[in-house]
Amino acid sequence: MKRSKNYRAAAEAITPGKVYPPLEAVRVAKQIAKAKYDETVEVALRLGVDPRKADQAVRGTVNLPHGTGKTARVLVFAGGDRAEAAREAGADYVGSDDLIERISGGWLDFDAVVATPDMMGKVGRLGKVLGPRGLMPNPKTGTVTMDVAKAVTDIKGGKIEFRVDKHANLHFIIGKVSFDEKRLVENYAAALDEIQRLKPSASKGRYIEKATLSTTMGPGIPLDFTKTRNLLVEEGAEA
Repeated sequence: MKRSKNYRAAAEAITPGKVYPPLEAVRVAKQIAKAKYDETVEVALRLGVDPRKADQAVRGTVNLPHGTGKTARVLVFAGGDRAEAAREAGADYVGSDDLIERISGGWLDFDAVVATPDMMGKVGRLGKVLGPRGLMPNPKTGTVTMDVAKAVTDIKGGKIEFRVDKHANLHFIIGKVSFDEKRLVENYAAALDEIQRLKPSASKGRYIEKATLSTTMGPGIPLDFTKTRNLLVEEGAEA
């Protein structure tokens, strides 16, 4: 695939064979980001798990301390008082059969889905549409709940969901290029801590095998995922 001049120039700024500490990786990513819009900063991990086995399918959520830089559009399946609570909490779309019909017709103009437990019988019919996109409500991620207001507030406030794919890769965003280094590093640390906490007991050997950090239009920067403390301290400045 032909790469743009900006992409090639950015790739040349990355030292071959070097694995970058998180702070330096973030700094490089911000320096080489040349798009005319505020690019998203993302981390990709290769995990030493077998995602085909249910007990190794890493999935969870984390509240990023500084948010994602984007206000998520939240859809809620609920009725009665719960529907009203969702609206008051800032949900973008609230409904039941009407929303199911729209989604069945191909409408997907939202970023997260929450549902009350009594709605899941109906929502389950959308599994083939929402599932592959990571949008299916799930009790494990707090998106099947009676407290829809809290779920909406959490998602709007920077809660992200992550899950390992069939190739054992896991992706999560840590903010925007416009974020300062401190906010990006602290968001990364929060997400990594939660992913480490969710290490399956059935996973043997190395849990994280490889990590890269990149912006929307930029090349991957090899990331030193073994560094988990004093992430905001410059290399060589640690006591």
